[in-house]
Amino acid sequence: MELPFKHQYKTLMCEMTALGVYNVGAQKCVPLHQWGPGVRNHYLIHYIVSGKGVFVAGEKTYHIRAGQAFLALPDTEITYYADEEDPWEYVWVGFAGTDAQPILQCTDFAPNHPVIDPKDGEAFKKAILRIYAARGADFNHAVRMTGELYSALSILMHSRPPRRAEDVASQYVQKAATYVAHHYAYPISIPDIAAYVGVDRSHLYTVFKQVIGVSPKDYLTDFRIRKACALLREPALSVTAVANSVGFENNLYFSKVFRKRMGQTPSDYRRQAGPAKPPSDIMDEFDRL
Repeated sequence: MELPFKHQYKTLMCEMTALGVYNVGAQKCVPLHQWGPGVRNHYLIHYIVSGKGVFVAGEKTYHIRAGQAFLALPDTEITYYADEEDPWEYVWVGFAGTDAQPILQCTDFAPNHPVIDPKDGEAFKKAILRIYAARGADFNHAVRMTGELYSALSILMHSRPPRRAEDVASQYVQKAATYVAHHYAYPISIPDIAAYVGVDRSHLYTVFKQVIGVSPKDYLTDFRIRKACALLREPALSVTAVANSVGFENNLYFSKVFRKRMGQTPSDYRRQAGPAKPPSDIMDEFDRL
């Protein structure tokens, strides 16, 4: 009987913005070995080589067997654990970047369908192991790992009909949202976001209103305020430090925006220590894409 093992590599920083590897590895688990509950800040795919286990995403539970793969989405609470009688062995890769969402949309993965049966699971397993073999701390290794990641994800992709106009609009919003997630702490502007997406400011406004019902400016502000709410729970950070950390260079303007959105000042929010909740309406709508 094969003994349990774990081989993994975690990058110190993700230098690739279009697509980059966060971690990669292989593991033979002991019975009932568990990760979670918790959230990741990146996409994470596990392919089951042998054995069985359970994957819990949100309120849904999936019983998974050898030959299947499951996808954990960023900022979604998950738990997964090995079967007691036949614990699984799997390979995995964690990744993020602006290309991640468009590529995953060309696979059978979907937010409400996180478990798939890859047509060529063996090839996908070998591709992940090639990512692990390319590991290293310098930029050359990061590029090689990303190249192998593209190859691995291509195995899961298949032909799709031409995208409808609303699908293209959704892609623009997804790409803009990824840019915001990576750059909200800097003094970025709406023209900066539009330039990154590859459309003019007017068209960016149109697709945001069409897809999630808010303007890009409101989305950026909402994102920053959500991050600020989390940081305000850290007593070591001053309100000024929080403002600077979420892209507001003027502390008074930050306080004004925060009070307008949350109905109270940053200091009052901090003192409440929990009862007030960060804004969720815009972000919840986006999460339903």
